[in-house]
Order: sequence, then C-alpha cells, then structure tokens
Amino acid sequence: MSLKPRSALVLAAVVAAGMLACAPASLAVHATPHEAEGRAQALTSTAPTQAGTVAPTRSTSRAYPAAVGPPRTVAGSTGQWTARPATYGTVIERDVPITMSDGVVLRADVIRPARDGRPAPGRFPVVLTQTPYNKADPAIPAAETYLVQRGYVQVITDVRGTGGSQGTWDSFGTREQRDGAEIVEWTASPQRSWSDGKVATFGASYMAINQLFTAAQHPRGLKAAFPIVPADDIYRDVVASGGQVDAGFIPLWLGLVTATGVLPPTSTGADPVMASGVMAAHLGGAGAFQLPTLMSSLTGGDLAYDGPFYRLRSPASVLDQVRVPTFVVGGWYDIFQRGEPLVYEQLRRNGVPTRLLMGPWTHVQAATGTPSQLPAPGFPSVDAAALRWFDHYVRGVPDPWLDGDIAPVTYWKLGTGGWATAPSWMPSSVHARTLQLAGAVTGPATGTNPGRLTSATASGAADPIAPVAISGLCSRSSSQWTAGIVPETPCATDDRVDDATGPAYDVRLTKPLSLFGPVALRAFVSTTGRDAMVAARLEDVAPDGTVTQLTGGWQVLSLRALDRARSRVVDGQVLQPFHPFTRASVLPVMPGAVYEADVELFPTGAVLAAGHTLRIALHAFDTPHLVAPVPQLTDSTGVLSIHHDATYPSQLVLPVRQG
Repeated sequence: MSLKPRSALVLAAVVAAGMLACAPASLAVHATPHEAEGRAQALTSTAPTQAGTVAPTRSTSRAYPAAVGPPRTVAGSTGQWTARPATYGTVIERDVPITMSDGVVLRADVIRPARDGRPAPGRFPVVLTQTPYNKADPAIPAAETYLVQRGYVQVITDVRGTGGSQGTWDSFGTREQRDGAEIVEWTASPQRSWSDGKVATFGASYMAINQLFTAAQHPRGLKAAFPIVPADDIYRDVVASGGQVDAGFIPLWLGLVTATGVLPPTSTGADPVMASGVMAAHLGGAGAFQLPTLMSSLTGGDLAYDGPFYRLRSPASVLDQVRVPTFVVGGWYDIFQRGEPLVYEQLRRNGVPTRLLMGPWTHVQAATGTPSQLPAPGFPSVDAAALRWFDHYVRGVPDPWLDGDIAPVTYWKLGTGGWATAPSWMPSSVHARTLQLAGAVTGPATGTNPGRLTSATASGAADPIAPVAISGLCSRSSSQWTAGIVPETPCATDDRVDDATGPAYDVRLTKPLSLFGPVALRAFVSTTGRDAMVAARLEDVAPDGTVTQLTGGWQVLSLRALDRARSRVVDGQVLQPFHPFTRASVLPVMPGAVYEADVELFPTGAVLAAGHTLRIALHAFDTPHLVAPVPQLTDSTGVLSIHHDATYPSQLVLPVRQG
C-alpha cells in the first residue's frame, strides 16, 4: 500500500510536526488511469461541498499513483481470480462534519470514485478508516486510493480529540469506541448520496485496533474488516511486555499523536474560530491524558500494572462480540507480534470467517503494505487481498476459489525463508518439546562459550547474568520496538555482539527444525537484589557464526505469579504462560532465594536448517525497548543468576511443527 506511513516520515512527524502547515482545501480531484495515461495528477476543479456551496480548489495533498496494466492473477491461485484494474479517478471532499450523539463534531475526508474530474454517479460500498494521526498530515496518509479506483468510497475520520475533530483524545476510551459505531451508521445511511449502505473498515496499527472495537458493537451496515498489525492485549503486547514499560515505542507514539493533534486543521481558513478552539482543546488534552498516562507508567503508578484501564482498551476484551469477516495482517518483528495470532485464533474459534498473514516485518514495514517478500500464496499484495476480501464480503461477489487460494494461516518461515501455510493457528501438528539448560564444558556460559540445550538432565553450576545496561542495543530490539522507525543496522541481523553480554545455551541441529507458535522459558533464577528482569532471545546460529533472532520474551521476577488456567498448555507443558501483572499479584523477591519465572517468548514461525544451532540467550536488560518503573528500578540493582541442575531444572519449551 503505497500510501501508508513511511518510517522516515513518521520519525519526521514526531520531531517536526509542529512546524508543518496544511493548506486549506475543500475538494481535490485525481484523474483516472486513462485520463492520466499512467501519471498521477492533482487538478483544479469546481464541485459541490458537503454544505452545498461551490468552491474552486487545488489539491495540496500527495498525488496518488494510478494503477494501470492488465488484471493480475493471484500468485499460487487456481487462476480463476484476478485483481480488477483501476477504472476510476478520485475526488476528495475535505472536513465533512459528523456530529456524534453527545454533540461533538468529528471531521472526515470523503474520497469518492471520479470520472472526468467529477464524482462518479451512483452509490458505492464504503471503506472506513479512523485515524488519530491527523488525516491532513502528508507524513502519515491514511488514503487507500487503490480501493477507491476500483469502486469504493473511502471515509477517513480524525478520531475525537485529534486532527480536525473536536473533543478530548483518550486512546480507545469508551466514548471513542462508541464513535466508531456511530460513524459506520452515518456512513451507511441512505442520506449519504454516495453510499450503498455497505461498509468495511480498513487501516493499520491504531487504525486496525479501532476496527475491532467498532465491529464488536454490530453497527448497521458493517460487513467486513481488514486490520493490518492490530493488537490483542495492549498491556502484554506492547505497553509493558513482561512487566517493564516499553520506552522504545510508547513515548514516541504519544508524542506523535500530540504533535499531529496540534497541526492547524485544514478547515482553519474557512472557520478560524472553530479551528482555534479545536487546537486549544487538543493541547489541553495532552496535559490531561498523554502526560499523566506516561508518568503513571514510569513512576510505578496504577498504569504500570494491568487493570481496568488496559482491559477497556484491549481488543481481547471484545473479540467475542466481533462477527464480521476479518482479515488480519501481522509481522514476526512487529510491536504486536504477540497479539496478531491471538486475534485471528479467537475469531476463528467463534466461527468468524478470518485469515492470518504473518510476514518477517516490523510495524512500519507491514503498515506500508509493500514489503519485498510479497507475493505470498494466494495474493500478490495486501491491496489485492483487501480488494478480494471486500469484493466478496462487502459487495457480495461470489468467489468460490477464495478458500482454496488463501490458506487460513500464511506465514514467512524465518531461518530458511519462504512462505508456508497452516490450517489454523497452533494446529494439531504442533507439539511441545522441552530442552534442559546445562552449563558450559568449562567456565560460565556466555555467547562465546555457550552452555548446552539437552534432552538429558539439567546440570552445571548457576551462570551469572551480568547487569549490562546496553544489552539489547545491538540487536533487533532497537528496530522492532521502535516500530521499525529506527533503521535496521547490522546488529538487527546479527546478535553475536549482544550475545557476548550474557549467558547462552546451544544445541546443534542434525536435521531441520520447524517451529510454529509461542515459546516458553521455565527459568529458575536468583538475584542479589530485590527485583530483576529476565530477557530471553531465541536465535538461529548459522555455521558462519551469524546469529539471527527468531523471537524474544521478558519477565519481571516480582510479577512472576502464573495463572495456569489462562496459560496455553500443550502436551502437559506450559507453552504460553499467562501472568496477571496486576498490583495485587506482586510477589516478594528476597536476595539469594531461587524463584521459578515462566518467560513468555512471543510467537514465531521458523525453519532452522540442519547444521545450524538453536540458541537461547539471556540478559538482564533490553535496551532501548524496556525500562523498569522507578520503584522496580531501585530494587533491580543486583546480579541475576540462572540455575540449571537437578533441583532447579531450567528448561526451554518449543512449539515443534511436525510433518
């Protein structure tokens, strides 16, 4: 999707968004592929606005490349389905007011199919996108003209308290969730002359998460959803993985929403008084929500722990109410890596038509929709998948080849590379395999003198995990947990430097090993302090010594309480531990005592070749990803040790896919 956020542009928006200016515009027109002869153009036009007035305008937005060429046959398909070519241009009506039931006015851009520079006659199905990043900001465009050029209207709204919309932003709060349902019904209303009453939702990241909250309310007219990189559990997926605060992404994200929220609305020229009031409210909202939220998390307040605040804002709380067909796109190196398979799994369990695509992508790479690994079996691009999904479930076009062409789960195999399919998430072919941690032949286990992973009895003296504050900095963590905004360095594809800062345990493979699902580390640890965190990375070590991260996980000792009933247990082994992470679940940590800490390593899909080595590497920090809240930080001044003997048998639990 050529019009999703670019990593450099997102970073620029955070740093310099306050200096950007958006020229007021009411209507922008883009030519059809035939009119433009393959070139994107922005034309001057005269057309009626929402209020019925006539305003000549010139577009100041990004020009949209027109898709031209013959229909594309889906890669790996039966050859019966092809992506329709673009047949329309686009016309944009800006800042259309939508009044919510509490009187707050939200603003929407309506992008319509066009012919000869004017809105095409007739009614069309509608694609809704709800953004908190200011629909007018060219750095983070939400427009999906690929679909508009193929006969869909797109409505892009600024969620309340952001962009040109009134109100106060509170990130997926109760009122914002209700807004989503009301916007769908406004969009589907016969009063909209361009709507045929059928609505789909579409978008990435925040714009993916709010699709699930909207769908759970069953608004009239909603037929399908296409969330790209959505979360399942806001606390566990990203805010406080393992019990420490995500310092790599959360401050960046809150800053982004704040910066784009104080840009002058595009309606400033037409109504400067209204625009000034909106900007003032947004500034006040930053002090009322963003700053207190961040400070509570970092200082050990209520938001450092799981509780009602995060339950309200987690799609996991409402997935059982979602009924519309939902296509989920995720990434193995995404900030929501943990949650995307869980969203799919819960929907499928409830009988909802759904698909899951997991690529080797960071958040930004997946959100752009044009990663180099595509095409995948079943579709050449995310755009084409969305078109096919919506044509079938929204327009009602028969597609008897859909189930045969697109597998329930399609995923990129880390390690050997290439695409694989599965009949479900965690199918019956996945079994738990345990390997015991054992000491090095001589001396403490390190990345350069690794211990062993063995099916025999655990053995060896405890190994220290040095408190190296820069652990994680030279690893994929720097890129993944800044959403891919920080460019990948050689450290992102080779962890050997970082592995030298902590113990590691290896097993050389004599035959290929296929992994598919979450991973668990049952770690017996002690510390000389009163708290600590175990950071674990599962890695593929090539014969030339290159160390590639497959996945990672984290666990704070004081938050080690395990809810086995909510954990995923496979073959009698806890494969995906579930920890309450509430203030009430905090357990004491005494210096020198040995505690069992079940570390949840986020899911992966990988095939390691024969001759490669599987490694688990351990650290006490993951920089820049995680930082301990202040009270926890003051207690975490000791030295961790990992135990692996007959009394304290630390072990790795793997999701091995057979067949």
